[in-house]
Amino acid sequence: MSKEKEPKKGMRDFFDSLVVAFVIAMIIRTFVMSAYVIPSGSMLETLQIGDHIIASKISYLLGDPKFGEIAVFEYPLEPGKDFIKRVIGEPGDTIKIVDKKLYRNGAAVQEDYVQLRNYPSGPIADNVPEFKVPEGHYFMMGDNRDSSADSRYWGLVPRDSFKGKSVIIYWSKDPAGGMLNLKSVRWDRLLNITR
Repeated sequence: MSKEKEPKKGMRDFFDSLVVAFVIAMIIRTFVMSAYVIPSGSMLETLQIGDHIIASKISYLLGDPKFGEIAVFEYPLEPGKDFIKRVIGEPGDTIKIVDKKLYRNGAAVQEDYVQLRNYPSGPIADNVPEFKVPEGHYFMMGDNRDSSADSRYWGLVPRDSFKGKSVIIYWSKDPAGGMLNLKSVRWDRLLNITR
């Protein structure tokens, strides 16, 4: 092989590798997993502002959301905007809330992950009359119950709005700490499984 052809072949191989890597990355992002940043405190203390999470898309391609899972979905009132909340009611479940206490299918639910601030958040949030979650829909709530805009306010989430199940926190940094301040990195949260 002549020396003139070697650089051209090397450039073509490099370009081919970039194209293959891009295609693989697009397949992974479309069908397997996606990354999200938590922008608000509605899921405190489970997820904090500045947590970076990986959501498994394949989980909801192969199965349906389950009670207790933390899920990313399209906000029903503003398609294209992503929300993250906990699955509280699956299709067919009966749900009610009495004085901030959740009842699912007639039984009180022990929710160790819930944060309550012990102030009234309003009649809509503190008490929800019993209802049945219809087929193809889910009732979603934030863990920070007194500071979460969720299904109590804007309704149920259709099944086809789900984008992925939150799996792991891969990075966490207090946004108030500045971009280059390593002291604001929450090292103890890195690689935590989300539950």
